[in-house]
Order: sequence, then structure tokens, then C-alpha cells
Amino acid sequence: MANSKLFTYIEALFAVTVWGASFVASKVALQDLSPTTLVWLRFLMGVAVLGVAVIVRKQFALPDKKEWIYFALLGFLGITFHQWLQSNALVTSEAGTSAWIVATSPIFIALLGWVLLKEPLDWIRTLGILLAFCGVLVVVSKGDFGSISIEKFGAPGDKLILVSSVNWAVFSALSRRGLKAHPASLMMFYVMMLGWLFTSLIFLPTRGFLEIPNLTFDGWLGIAFLGIFCSGLAYIAWYDALQALPAAQTGAFLYIEPPVSVVVAFFILGEAITLASLIGGAIVLFGVWLVNRTRASIEATAETD
Repeated sequence: MANSKLFTYIEALFAVTVWGASFVASKVALQDLSPTTLVWLRFLMGVAVLGVAVIVRKQFALPDKKEWIYFALLGFLGITFHQWLQSNALVTSEAGTSAWIVATSPIFIALLGWVLLKEPLDWIRTLGILLAFCGVLVVVSKGDFGSISIEKFGAPGDKLILVSSVNWAVFSALSRRGLKAHPASLMMFYVMMLGWLFTSLIFLPTRGFLEIPNLTFDGWLGIAFLGIFCSGLAYIAWYDALQALPAAQTGAFLYIEPPVSVVVAFFILGEAITLASLIGGAIVLFGVWLVNRTRASIEATAETD
């Protein structure tokens, strides 16, 4: 039993570590490829990995007709649009900065719950939201608050990364129903496959396949890491952990993702680790923790009843 739980912790840690490094791998691959070609190749590999996992686990089943539209919507939001935003953003945005901004997704999930589902938003969670946004401002401004304005929000890609955080919150909220009704690997296989097909509608007319022969060894390493590990194995490991551990406990591992990205970006890309990014990142994580702590305690109580 103890070994089983230890393996589950390792799966969760593996997933967030891989996802933390994904921003760096994208930066490496984008030196050889356009954003659209990167996304197309990445999820071609991801679909293949998830397809094999579904078959090996004997989970394969065709969705009901009504579910195809639902999966298509999730595929467009969570794969096509989300990855278009992030891959284009990373052309100019630093990997470390992107990771800190993406860490605010739970903030937008809480705001969506408050606006659409009338979930309570007490003063502690409100403080957490404000702190998280302050932390983002510290990170993108690199401590120079005078440089921040609506027109000039950090690097050009930082705005797209912020939009991707909002988009991921919408995707996460819409995914809840599907994850209750389908095995996670099977659902993500269809979501990823449909998202990849939508991306193909952009990729093929631009003749992105002509870029593939120009991939260097480092570019192939970046793409393989993104496709096999980030879009395939990490999803499987993460949802395995979610099924075995309380949601609040598994969610705590996500706090590891941005620091991993900062450290890997330092060693691989030479991105500086500044005091402003560390302070701003700490404020972001503390704000997100405040937002999640009330929900986490409720979930933990419900699971022990």
C-alpha cells in the first residue's frame, strides 16, 4: 500500500516537472519551427501516446454522437486555441515569466465559479486574487512598475500568456462533466485528437510540413519532449494521481511547476533568475494558495465523510 502511494506521488511529481520544463522545450523548438508547426507536431505525438495508452488499458470506446460536439469544443479550447496562444507568446515571452503567469489559472477558475456558479468569494480568497495579480505585475515588469500600462504589459507575448490562463480556466471548468463520465485517458485522447485536427486546418494551408526537414537535433529533442512527455505521458501520470489521491493533495504539486521552469530556463536558455521574478513568483503562489485553501479544506472534509 505504501509503495503504491509512493508511486502515485512520483507520478504527480513527474507530471508537474515535465510541464514546468515544457516552456523551455517550446522555446528551443521555436528556434527551428513556426508556432503552428510546433503545435501540430507536438500533438501528433501526443495523440499517438494517448492512443496506445487507451488500447493497452483496454479503455477504448467510441463516444456517443452528442459527445463529439462536446469533445470538439474542448479540443478547440484546450488544444488548438490554448497552444496557439502559448506557442506564439513564447516567441517573445521568457519561459520563466510565462510559467509564473500560467500559475494564475486557479485564480480565473475561482472568478468563473463566482460569476457563473455563484460560488462564495470571501475576503481571504479576494485577497489571494489581488495578491496573485500583484505578483504577476512584479514578474512581468521585472520590478519596474513604471513600465506597466495596459498598452505595454511586459513582453508582447506576456499578454497572450495571460489570455491563455483565462482560456485554460474556461477549459478546466467545461472539462469537469466529461471527467466524471469518462476515463481521463480516453477523454483526453479524443480532445487531443480533435484539437490536433483543428490545428491541421491551419497547418496544411501554410505548408508547415516544409519546415520539418529544417529541424536541428535540439529542435527534434524539444518536439519529442513536448509530444511524448508533456502531451502524452504527463497527462496519463497526472490523471492517475488525481484518481488515487484527494484533489487538494494532488493540486499542491502544481506549485512546483513554475520554479521548475525558472531553474530549467536558467540552465538551458540562460534566462536570468532575478530577485523580482522570485519575489513576484512567491506572491503569485501565495495568492493562489489563499484562493485554493478554502476549497481544498472543503474537499478534504467531504472526502473523509
